[in-house]
Amino acid sequence: VQLQASGGGLVQAGGSLRLSCAASGRTVSSYSMGWFRQAPGEEREFVAAISWSGANTNYADSVKGRFTISRDNAKNAVYLQMNSLKPEDTAVYYCAAGPPIYSSSNYARPSAYPYWGPGTQVTVSS
Repeated sequence: VQLQASGGGLVQAGGSLRLSCAASGRTVSSYSMGWFRQAPGEEREFVAAISWSGANTNYADSVKGRFTISRDNAKNAVYLQMNSLKPEDTAVYYCAAGPPIYSSSNYARPSAYPYWGPGTQVTVSS
């Protein structure tokens, strides 16, 4: 599975961005999908995840109510709508894919996702 994230950029605080992640190589319709981010000097952290069907979503506390993860299995893609952006959201954002995750505690673990794409930079200015 190859993953390619896009949609990053520079935005003012309070603004919005929509990240997209296109998968190729095989269908990811049966995969759990996640978004992670990494700021300079920081460890990679969980942002959001979605089950293979889209019925279940999980979010980091820091983005709840502001970010929405969704997927379109027909297009082999996953999205991250980011609203009310804050300077602390500045990071490189990565999408990831993995086999179905049945424990909610595992959604936030990078090790649950064998497939990763190159990141896309999101910069939020104050």
